[in-house]
This record gives sequence, C-alpha cells and structure tokens, in this order.
Amino acid sequence: MNETVQNRAAKIGWDNVASQLSGAGYALTGPLLTPSECAALTKLFSVEDSFRSHVVMERYRFGKGDYKYFSYPLPEVVGELRTATYPHLAKIANRWLSELGSTEEPFPLDHREFLDRCHRSGQKQPTPLVLHYEAGGYNCLHQDLYGEVAFPLQLVVMLGQQGRDWEGGEFVLVENVPRAQSRAEVITTDQGHGIIFTTRYRPVRGTKGNYRVSLRHGVSRVRRGTRYTLGVIYHDAK
Repeated sequence: MNETVQNRAAKIGWDNVASQLSGAGYALTGPLLTPSECAALTKLFSVEDSFRSHVVMERYRFGKGDYKYFSYPLPEVVGELRTATYPHLAKIANRWLSELGSTEEPFPLDHREFLDRCHRSGQKQPTPLVLHYEAGGYNCLHQDLYGEVAFPLQLVVMLGQQGRDWEGGEFVLVENVPRAQSRAEVITTDQGHGIIFTTRYRPVRGTKGNYRVSLRHGVSRVRRGTRYTLGVIYHDAK
C-alpha cells in the first residue's frame, strides 16, 4: 500500500529545508507524489470541470504555454499536499518575519486558519494549478501574488520526468540583490519530487543586520517533449 501524502510530507527533513531556503531561496523535498498520482493529475488537465480558470500565457506575454487553476474542492491529493506541508513552512515563514523585524501578524500553523485570513481579505479563489508546456514553451520570471495576504513560500512538483518526457524546461530562480547584480539558479528534480521556493523575498544577513532579497521564478525553454507540473500556492486569490 502506498504511503499517504501526510506520511511522505512528515518524512521530509524540514530542518534541512529551512537551512536551504535561508541559504539559497529554494529546497528540494524528495518524493511527494507517486507516478500514478502524477499521471492522474496530468490526465485531469483535459477535464475542464476540475478547473476555475484557464490561462494561455501568450495572451498576456507571460511566456508560451498554459495553466489551469483548480476549483474548490481541490483534488484530494492536491488538498492533502497543501495541508500537510503548510504547517512546516509556516514555522519557517514566522522565523523569517522575526529575522526581518516585521510587524506583520504571524502565520497560523493550521492552513484552514490561514485560508480564513485570506477569505476575510476577499481572497476566496483557490490557487493550486497545473502548468503545461510543449516544445518551445517557457515561463517568464514572475512572482505569484494574488492579493494583500501572501504566504512567502510555495511548492512545485514535477508531474513528469525531465530527460524522458521533456528536455530543457528547467526551473529558474533569480535573486535580485540590492546594489549588486542578480544571481540565477537553474534547478531540476525527479518526477513526483518537489521544489519549495520563495514567493517574494527571503531574509539575508548583512553587516548591519538582516535585509530582504527579492526573488522571481520561471521556466527555461522546453527543447523537446511535453512538461507538466503541479503548483501549490498556499494563499488564495481575489
């Protein structure tokens, strides 16, 4: 019998994740979804009733490809993944608030409570999504912000295998350091594995204390094949 998503999430080395996020703005999770779960989510992309919105990137100059936001209720495996990983990330997010001396309200450790905060701000639309690229597709650098309430970390899970299902299409993270040139990371991982990364900014220690470093993410050009990924964003949208 397959492990539950909750058990897989519990096995992640969260202290190591926290260290990687603080040092580089991203961390690799190891396996989160099984091949059959990945295949089921990929197949679901063609079922329009599962989604609230379909965005064709070329129309908005976001890139080349398309993505679809799920409707509530989310597919079970997506909801479980969002709920199971959130408390661990909320602890990291609260540590970052403290390091930056922020006066923002701490993030609750229960995801339902955090969604209630989103909903009180008028952000009631679900944000988990499936992204799809064919050969030549790419995603321009951006940040996923959908309202005043924003969680500082998010997750992407590979639904296929790079090198088998597609070539190219690497995950790209660019860090904009104040008064310095930008730094890029090009990241790959296996099918069913996740990349946790910074939504907006992370704290970096300087000579005069901690300061904010802004990050944006995107996808390099797919050279061959078809690339599907699951995006898990923890705040809801207006």
